[in-house]
Amino acid sequence: MAVDLEPSPEVAALAGRTAKFIRDVVIPIEEEHRGVVTSDEVRARLQNAAKEAGVFAPHVSPEFGGHGLGMLGRAAVFEEAGYSLLGPLALNIAAPDEGNMHMLEAIATEDQQERYLRPLASGEVRSCFAMTEPAPGAGSDPGALATTATRVEGGWRIDGRKWFITGADGAGFTICMARTSGEPGEAGGATMFLVDAGNPGMKLVRHLDTLDESLFGGHIELLFDNCVVPEDAVLGEVDQGFRYAQVRLGPARMTHCMRWLGIARRAQDIAVARAADRRLFGSRLGELGMVQQMIADNEIDIAASRGLILQACFELDQQRSASQSTAIAKTFCAEAIWRVVDRSVQICGALGISGDVLLSRFLREVRPFRIYDGPSETHRWAIARRVLRRHDKEAGR
Repeated sequence: MAVDLEPSPEVAALAGRTAKFIRDVVIPIEEEHRGVVTSDEVRARLQNAAKEAGVFAPHVSPEFGGHGLGMLGRAAVFEEAGYSLLGPLALNIAAPDEGNMHMLEAIATEDQQERYLRPLASGEVRSCFAMTEPAPGAGSDPGALATTATRVEGGWRIDGRKWFITGADGAGFTICMARTSGEPGEAGGATMFLVDAGNPGMKLVRHLDTLDESLFGGHIELLFDNCVVPEDAVLGEVDQGFRYAQVRLGPARMTHCMRWLGIARRAQDIAVARAADRRLFGSRLGELGMVQQMIADNEIDIAASRGLILQACFELDQQRSASQSTAIAKTFCAEAIWRVVDRSVQICGALGISGDVLLSRFLREVRPFRIYDGPSETHRWAIARRVLRRHDKEAGR
């Protein structure tokens, strides 16, 4: 069966408008703030401009004010948005909000969608997803989940410590993963809870000092201490949290890849412009063989990343598991995008490590992607296990 991975005319037009919006509106603001924005005023200005340009919330269904794109459609638009560090924030497709919107639309009740999804989709509030815990709690192994939720009169009491919770500072609500049955190390027994900002049992402990800085709301350590929520705060079904997390994780890994692929393209464009203009040793920098190899290798990594993203998105749109294809794409893209940005810095030399271009900021932002959403080593382990299981099945074992 032939598979056409070209975007539809409607998606191509939206991607084109997004590209123009990013270059004309967002990049000047990004350069002014050196890629890091902490002001809600600036966030609102960017998002209002995206609404005026007709490119806001491409992933959300029209019922909640978006364009309703599937995963393949998102690939084209998100890549264009990711051409700037602030593009995803402007379009309201930044992590963790984008993944939370996807999950709320898929599993929340109608009342929960009105209370949480609608204001999130409009940019009125932000959100966070609280699963990761300090060691020995949940991290690369979600089954190590140690935060507990215990039934109390009228609802649940959540107790535990979370860290690396992106966007938690200033979030309107948190989706918290807590153990409602079983013990740490067991595969089941997790439940998701919607926790409103201002709940006295949820406390911001500190901002983590991290290599990256561009994700709005920072990376936060949270303490849940006698955090009582009502019964209707349960998102989905009790004890099914790990299953529901898969609704979010596969697509979210791909949208991360899409956004960072935009930054890889931006880095390549900066490097190519430098190679075309800089003269040394009697010729243009771009006419030197070693520089040409780096430019070519960047193009190969960008094209291969896009191909793997589209393959995984096609499977997701077909309602297939896509576990293997998303793991492969995430692992390759996280490393390839780093290579592209690193080579671009090298091509630009002293300029690349200076503050006159944003390449050094891009380098700091993309490095953690090899750890976020599962480190490359964990994904390789999972990929290999699936291959071995397939071999055993085919061998009749």
